[in-house]
Amino acid sequence: MSGISIIGLGNMAGALADRALAGGNAVEIIGRDPAKAKELAATLGGATAGTAGAAPAGDIVILAVPYGSAAAVVSEYGDALRGKVIIDITNPVNADFTGLVSPEGSSGAQEIAKAAPAGAHVVKAFNTLFSHVLAAGPAEGRPLDVFIAGDDARAKARVSAFIESLGLRPLDTGMLPMARALENVGLLQLGLLTHSVKHTNFFVGVTILS
Repeated sequence: MSGISIIGLGNMAGALADRALAGGNAVEIIGRDPAKAKELAATLGGATAGTAGAAPAGDIVILAVPYGSAAAVVSEYGDALRGKVIIDITNPVNADFTGLVSPEGSSGAQEIAKAAPAGAHVVKAFNTLFSHVLAAGPAEGRPLDVFIAGDDARAKARVSAFIESLGLRPLDTGMLPMARALENVGLLQLGLLTHSVKHTNFFVGVTILS
């Protein structure tokens, strides 16, 4: 099992932490508001509360913050993230869900990777799952799919093992530039939410035909 540090206190942070604990992982919750971090850790049971800005305890660090602040958070931690696997779960979408705010030809994950120290490896994952769907776990007898992208094979293997510990299925999509495709899937889901499905009780997955 893995040591996981989650930076963020929102719904995705809580859902990931809960599943991680159930999967036997050690979980550290980090937030700018120490009281809220301690409260969330206590609510989960078994998690610890870390100190914002200090070196995360986990070998895997999950960025569960809005895209707009993610690169700044990584820069703030600086060398404390050296050697860590950084999981980017963000969706860099604009306010009306009509496009991405990441630079053309790049992705949110690649922009975050530019802010990471040498020796840290960014892996895109979890951005195509709504928090309550993630919290519920397998749906109608099948595991949820978690698409991942990253440049380092060992980092992706560690993230895949972590995903499996949550009872989910990792699907490798390729190198980190594929994160833009995954972020477009996140945008697609928001378009479905807005224009047709009208709720978030769904997920995008792969059915392998026999």
